[in-house]
Amino acid sequence: MNSLSSINRVAVIGLGNIATRHRRNLKSLFPHAKLLAMSASGRTPGESISDCDEIVNSIDALIEQKVQLAIVASPAPFHARHANVLLAAKIPVLIEKPLATSSDDCFEISEAARQSGTAVAVGYCLRYLSSAQRIKALFEQGIIGDLYHAHIEIGQYLPDWRPGRDYRQCVSARSELGGGALLELSHELDYAQWLLGPLDLQYAILRSSSELGLDVEDSADLMTTTGSGAVVTVHLDFLQRQAYRCCRFVGSQGVVEWDLIGNSIHFIDLHGRRELYSEPKWDKNLMYLEMVRDFVRAIKQQDNQVITLSEASLSVSLIEQIKQRAKPKELD
Repeated sequence: MNSLSSINRVAVIGLGNIATRHRRNLKSLFPHAKLLAMSASGRTPGESISDCDEIVNSIDALIEQKVQLAIVASPAPFHARHANVLLAAKIPVLIEKPLATSSDDCFEISEAARQSGTAVAVGYCLRYLSSAQRIKALFEQGIIGDLYHAHIEIGQYLPDWRPGRDYRQCVSARSELGGGALLELSHELDYAQWLLGPLDLQYAILRSSSELGLDVEDSADLMTTTGSGAVVTVHLDFLQRQAYRCCRFVGSQGVVEWDLIGNSIHFIDLHGRRELYSEPKWDKNLMYLEMVRDFVRAIKQQDNQVITLSEASLSVSLIEQIKQRAKPKELD
């Protein structure tokens, strides 16, 4: 029997862009399932909610309806509040990234999961990108030998993220909702540690430009090291007009260049530069679909590669260290 066929009641908490995507995907994966939606605050929305069979105004209502899978896509500061109650009721929970905004909240979620023995995972969808799967395999094969240094960079202009909306009012721009480049772009910190192991912070600079006028950082530069001593620099920003998301890994056997937007991988050594993988037209929504399928495998205790709470907590802990130790700078 198809492992998805036994799921007949699902829920999504949150009404933002990512919640809308999750509802649409859940309807695709579970066409006969009842889908319940809830706003992060529990308010009854005045607008129409797509791909939704019923709107509820409390976690208790979701529990009463015995949902079999819930996606927590509320702002990050509310993740623990929403996930812990669901886990206590033994409802499997997929929590959107980042896991939380503090290590204390990460610990609370981990304790709730331990006590309930219920499946829980974190939604770092980029690990399901086809080129990400390929680069993970290449690294495990030792393609670059000993890593010397790496540079990871993402830049995307925040006002372009959600056309038609005031970017200053979106979650990404508001500190009380878990905004700022570090939390919003934490995918980079997640996959860096997935590929290279835990990173130790050496130095960080956080900046806020007058152009965007935010009360959160719109640019972050980090210098970290791996357990073997390799230097890994990371740049995150909300400022680049043309979206950019690339990595470069330099090792004893050669250089790997990974373009996440182009979905391609190249290798450079003494013989030149050659393409190892390229699927630029690959449908990025497949990441989200596979992430949910993989979570269902975890629920059913089948082989899976879900992002665990301990893995996701590494990124939150690193972000806390960065905020505590960073040198703040103002951009003109």
